[in-house]
Amino acid sequence: MKNLKMYEPEDKMITLIKDNYNLLQALGSFGINLGFGDKTVWETCEINHVDTYTFLAVVNFTMNGSTNHEDDEQLDARTLLRYLEASHAYFLDYQLPSIRRQLAESFDENDSLGHLIMKFYDGYAREIQRHMKYEEKTLFPYVTALLEGRKANDYNVETFSKHHESTDRALRELKLMIIKYLPSDPHSNNKLTATLYDIYNNEEWLRQHADVEDHIFVPAIRRLEEQQKQDTVTKNISSMVFKGGQDRGEALSEREKDVIVSLVQGMSNKEIADHLCISTNTVITHRRNIARKLQIHSPAGLTIYAIVNGLVDISSVKL
Repeated sequence: MKNLKMYEPEDKMITLIKDNYNLLQALGSFGINLGFGDKTVWETCEINHVDTYTFLAVVNFTMNGSTNHEDDEQLDARTLLRYLEASHAYFLDYQLPSIRRQLAESFDENDSLGHLIMKFYDGYAREIQRHMKYEEKTLFPYVTALLEGRKANDYNVETFSKHHESTDRALRELKLMIIKYLPSDPHSNNKLTATLYDIYNNEEWLRQHADVEDHIFVPAIRRLEEQQKQDTVTKNISSMVFKGGQDRGEALSEREKDVIVSLVQGMSNKEIADHLCISTNTVITHRRNIARKLQIHSPAGLTIYAIVNGLVDISSVKL
């Protein structure tokens, strides 16, 4: 049953744990250490260098189903990325091996059905590892590139979202097989019961993990992508106006600069040829090369380029 309370930065961190002990694992994934005493959520997050708003967004989502994050510009994608990376490490390096160990201890070495269930579990574990390793090799580096302002590849978060698979089907089958087909002595039964309890808990954890990715992480990355698109457009416009396309490595020659200055001063092709002691055909060739290099074709555009790049003084130009 969901706790309907929406937690705030001023709430005591210990109150959140009292209300839902499952948050203990989330604390570790956020990099929040235990021993926070009676500090508030805000104080605890500040000490551990965690974005408080993002932490509470995840907490309130997992505890109360708060999902209104599509247009939430306050979410910190870097905090979410660290949280998901640490969650993967926790599950792959600790939880999966721990459950396997518990299962192995619950079966008699001569129990053929038990060995089959262990094989089933190993197959499930490989499926989870494949799923999470895909994210670590593809999605996470992509997000890191966005955060660092580097040009990302053709991958995008929509591709991830469309192919984000559910991984709980095999876990449900495993639970049913243990419950239905493994009658045992009381001692082994207690071990299996304890293992089942952990499997149920981890099934819930996996579901919440996937929901956080779908409803909080993916929208945050979409906003990063949109920001990068806007920044790219701004950069391209700036490049055209202020650099004239020379960031592609096609610098203007000194003669081409002379031609631009003459054009800005209103000279015709023949006048430029006479002024620079070259042929009219050479002027035309220079103008063609200038247009190709700068991607500027109008006299107004060339005037702006000449002023911005210091080829002419604005006071000498008829506006």
